[in-house]
Amino acid sequence: MPDSMSEQLRRDMECEGLLACFHGLKELDKECFRALVGAENPLTVDEIADAVDRERSTAYRAVQRLLQTGFIEKNQINYDQGGYYHVYSPTDPSQIADDMQRMLNDWYAKMGQLIQEFETKYDRSDASAPPVEG
Repeated sequence: MPDSMSEQLRRDMECEGLLACFHGLKELDKECFRALVGAENPLTVDEIADAVDRERSTAYRAVQRLLQTGFIEKNQINYDQGGYYHVYSPTDPSQIADDMQRMLNDWYAKMGQLIQEFETKYDRSDASAPPVEG
């Protein structure tokens, strides 16, 4: 059993590394994301801060980064007597995966274009060939 637990931990770390690679997430961002994934219900910023043992303002900044990357969603809960508060929950993993695949495809296309531009700019075979007369 310990082998399977360590294997799962390794895979979790690789997945989180992927998230950090694509979006530049900080360790706190990943901790907040894990707290949301592990929660049975959506959480408020105060609940997230408690879960990661950080100040509310620090957790709020991490939540904002997660919102910007699309990893979490924000919903408004209205009080009957007026007013509201926000709760946060993880985005559907398939949607996150689709977004990362799109980013990878865009990156791949851009790198291909840059490689072609590099080759065109620095290709010396054209410069050393004799001019064609005709």
